[in-house]
Amino acid sequence: MSEVEKIKVGINSEIGEIEAVIIHSPGPEVENMTPSTAERALYSDILNLSVASKEFSQLKGILKNYAKVFEVKDLLYDILKNEQSKKDLLKKITNTCGLTDIYHKLTEIPERILINQLIEGVLLEKINLTNYLNKGNYSLEPLHNFFFTRDPSFVINSNVFIAKMAKNVRIREALIMEAIFNYHPQFQIKAYCPDSKNINEKAITIEGGDIMVVNNNTLLIGIGPRTTSQGVDYIINQLLEKEEIKYIIVQELPYSPESFIHLDMVLTFLDKNTCIIYEPVIYNRLNFQTVLIKLDKGKIKNIETVDDVIISLKKLGLDIRPVPCGGSKEILIQEREQWHSGANFFALAPGKIIGYERNVHTNEALNKHGYEIIKATDVLNGIKDLNNYKKFVITIEGGELARGGGGPRCMTLPIKRKN
Repeated sequence: MSEVEKIKVGINSEIGEIEAVIIHSPGPEVENMTPSTAERALYSDILNLSVASKEFSQLKGILKNYAKVFEVKDLLYDILKNEQSKKDLLKKITNTCGLTDIYHKLTEIPERILINQLIEGVLLEKINLTNYLNKGNYSLEPLHNFFFTRDPSFVINSNVFIAKMAKNVRIREALIMEAIFNYHPQFQIKAYCPDSKNINEKAITIEGGDIMVVNNNTLLIGIGPRTTSQGVDYIINQLLEKEEIKYIIVQELPYSPESFIHLDMVLTFLDKNTCIIYEPVIYNRLNFQTVLIKLDKGKIKNIETVDDVIISLKKLGLDIRPVPCGGSKEILIQEREQWHSGANFFALAPGKIIGYERNVHTNEALNKHGYEIIKATDVLNGIKDLNNYKKFVITIEGGELARGGGGPRCMTLPIKRKN
């Protein structure tokens, strides 16, 4: 690999001006499923790739106006060109997936084709009776969810964490992201990764959709279907010795319906003093605990239950005004728009955010709080100049992408923001 300028990874908030981000444009892996396999793939429906790709291109186009945008496939190609990092990644994938018999075959595949197979799936060869009787189509299953790059890895300050995915179908995503951070010349940063040396390793699950960096000393973490309390303990143990994080707010999440899988489906930060929330969960109307953990000098100083996230933030000197997902008119509208990622926004900079066009009541509520609602197509076609607006929501069409179970925050992995 040629010498390249390294990216100094650093995320000290959810809203600092974005400088570098990793995405994965959805490809054939999204359509390499059927109604009968959708549930195993963690989908409630199957997507139309041509429509989803058009919508995703709007997100990518807006991001490129603000930041250096890395595609997973491009980063993966650079790793696979290096023989040693290629072998290391393939060994880890085949060992983890119990497919050591296909390791040597994978090493012989040209890099460009291998990239596609590692993401889109490796077809099962019916070369023996066991494979012939196997009802599945793949030895390595497609990574249907990989365009949600937020989940398999995340950055806290200057620390990169590799997620411990709750669902087996997503484990390979984390292995690929681990290889990218550890081997790619633009990063080459030792990422934290749960392994067999960790106590209660089997109970540890962590996904990036549950992790929010409020500021350089405060985290907000959701626990529920995808991140366990043991996962939070793991993060704390890794960060204690650095003495960077002083406070962690932990929010319990419902286990159903599936639209609550991550914290960023019920809360995201928009500006220095504004966030969007799904009120029934964040205000504890459904009896989910909010816990405040205080850290001091490399130890846990105190753990206590508090009223809710907003009050916890206020206790820490952060006066955050919440805007209700779906507006404040009817609970049915709130439920509908939360289901389609109405609380899931990505901040390009303070007060400059990306969301879905389809969540009209949420966007109306934001407009009442001073946010101009601007269509992504108007920005990309030069009709609207963002320099003319102090605060705005850029809306991507998102009718198809939202059916995948996530929004703009889910589809972006920020790796560098301005302080």
